[in-house]
Amino acid sequence: MTNSDLLRHKQIKLHMAQQPKEVADVSIRLWESMANELISIIGTGGFMSLYARSLFLVHPSFPWLAAEKPPSDKSSRFVQLKTSLAGQKPEQASAANTMLLITFTDILAALIGDPLTTSILRTAWGNIASDTAHKESKNEQ
Repeated sequence: MTNSDLLRHKQIKLHMAQQPKEVADVSIRLWESMANELISIIGTGGFMSLYARSLFLVHPSFPWLAAEKPPSDKSSRFVQLKTSLAGQKPEQASAANTMLLITFTDILAALIGDPLTTSILRTAWGNIASDTAHKESKNEQ
C-alpha cells in the first residue's frame, strides 16, 4: 500500500466520521459528488461498472448491501445503497460505506493513477467539507 493510498483512505474515514448519526445521508453526498465528477470523464456506464465491481468485492463482508441495478435516472442512482445503509446501526453502515469507498477509489487509482484520483476526490469532496463546515457554523449561530 502506498502513501497516497493511505492518505486517500484517511480522507474517506474523516469524511465518514463528520456526522456519525447521519451515515446514510453523508454516504450518499460523497457518492453523488464523486459520481458527478467521474461521469463527466468516464461516462455513466464506466462509473456504474466500477461501482458494481466495488459492491461485488465488498458484499462478502457486508451481505446486507444491496446490489444496485442500473439507474433509470440520476435521482435514483444510489437509492438502494441509502436504503441498505439506513437499515443498519450507524457504526455498521459507516464501516460498510467506508470499505465500499476505499474499494472503489483503489480500483479507480489502479486504472487512472493516484494523482488524477486524488485530484478528482479533492474536487468532488472539497465541496462537501465546505458545505458541512457552513452548516455547522449556521447551527452554532
